[in-house]
Amino acid sequence: MHNTATAALPGIEVMISVIYAIVSALLIIYLSFEVIKTRRRHQISVGDGDNEELQTAQGAQSNAIEYLPITLILLFYLEYNGAGSWIIHLAGMTLITGRVIHAYGLLNKSMRRRVLGMQITIFVLIGLCLLNLAFLPLDKLLQF
Repeated sequence: MHNTATAALPGIEVMISVIYAIVSALLIIYLSFEVIKTRRRHQISVGDGDNEELQTAQGAQSNAIEYLPITLILLFYLEYNGAGSWIIHLAGMTLITGRVIHAYGLLNKSMRRRVLGMQITIFVLIGLCLLNLAFLPLDKLLQF
């Protein structure tokens, strides 16, 4: 199956990529609370009320929701197909770093951090695509 898992209980393997899925979920929860707080502060229950602060909070949340799922799926499959644990940790930590920098930049109107966060995220996404191609079990895929 994969070589990065460690046995927590007999017959049950723990995957490293789960750590990064959990941290990603926590980031999305944090960004969701930012939207909720902004809605309450400006008393906007539906839509964005043409409020720039709410639009920014919603943008940070939706951007995370757009990029994290596919990147985490690629991270999971890379681990599943046998990539070393150091590769999974490096990609996962870099992904989380990029997403946090981007969210911080967006929420604090720092274009420099926002761009840096997106550059890191895209770099990780492209890297995971290429690594997944390299770790594909071609012997099994080409069996008829």
